[in-house]
Amino acid sequence: MPRLASLRHFTAALVSIAFVVAPATAQVRTGIDVVAHSEGGHAALRGRKVGLITNHTGRTLDGRRTVDVVRAAKDVTLVALFSPEHGWEGKVDEKVGDTRDEATGLPVFSLYGETRVPTDAMLQGVDTLVFDIQDIGCRFYTYVSTMRNCLEAAAAKNLRFVVLDRPNPIGGIAMEGPLLAAGATDFVAAYNVPLRHGLTAGEFARMLVGEQGLAVDLHVVACEGWQRVDTYDATGLPWIDPSPNMRRLSQAIVYPGIGLLEGTNLSVGRGTDTPFEILGAPWCDGVRLAATLRAAKLPGVTFVPVHFTPTASKFRGERCGGVHVLLTDWRAFEAVRTGIHVACALRALHSEAWDTKKLDWLLKHPATRDAILAGTAAETIVASFTKDVALFRLRRKPFLLYP
Repeated sequence: MPRLASLRHFTAALVSIAFVVAPATAQVRTGIDVVAHSEGGHAALRGRKVGLITNHTGRTLDGRRTVDVVRAAKDVTLVALFSPEHGWEGKVDEKVGDTRDEATGLPVFSLYGETRVPTDAMLQGVDTLVFDIQDIGCRFYTYVSTMRNCLEAAAAKNLRFVVLDRPNPIGGIAMEGPLLAAGATDFVAAYNVPLRHGLTAGEFARMLVGEQGLAVDLHVVACEGWQRVDTYDATGLPWIDPSPNMRRLSQAIVYPGIGLLEGTNLSVGRGTDTPFEILGAPWCDGVRLAATLRAAKLPGVTFVPVHFTPTASKFRGERCGGVHVLLTDWRAFEAVRTGIHVACALRALHSEAWDTKKLDWLLKHPATRDAILAGTAAETIVASFTKDVALFRLRRKPFLLYP
């Protein structure tokens, strides 16, 4: 892929980033809201032929679709649409085919079907790719992987890339978990960041471009009014389920810790009303698991024994024992620390029944997997991340957009 000969190109690109630090308010404006209220059209889009990467989450505060705002923008030509995992309407948990947007008649090219990278045919007539999708701040949530693939395509084809930024719903301060092991990048691991990285999509893009030296004309239209301390409840923005099983903020908050266990033979609540807030299996003793986890006195959370029967996904139609992961203080809660404790408790209580062959699928950190399987204390494992997270805090600093 193209590389910068020096930092001059990236430094120049930073100057062009549309960023206004607004006073803290109860109402945040996202990147598309900034575009919608730009007099004369936004400079990053003016005169451009746009391919828009978005889905059902791409909406303004007043409910207008990003598609319609961009299409109506002065001196902008909307050429094509692109959808990520879960499809154009965010309802599908499988591969997705191309479709068409009924309102505009434009083709919607799937980037979670036969290809995950926009092809030459898809990009015909496009000189600017625009990304507007609500991410949730977890490394293995794949919307940033779609963004990475499109950034690389933009660099290869000399296209402009514009991120219409949105808040990180689980906050921009806390960072948790192991960084990506060397050579482990894939579609559920977009870049070498912790499991919970504390970046917005725009900041993630800046980090990719800056550290990888991508020769791409990157513009980020930043949110107004968002601060790093804010979780989604503080933004004043309506919650739109980013994916079929991400139905409320509490699920996004627990996801980096509970979701990392999905490679194993454990239900994380898919096929129930409370995905990621419950977990278990037919072989799981929820009473013993809850007692073990409560004894750890983890901050911001407690555990209640439950039985549940998923109607879809893993263990469909089977009665499972397990626990309800009950948040008591989501600002104190540490998702990855909690997930590691759950893994260590499962190893101690159900070493024969718990199938860990794919434990590293989302962790992407063999040393952590091996420590769990060796019976290492959970707090010792969590402490092993401290140095790498501290270094990441320094790495990410030049790319941050928000106070």
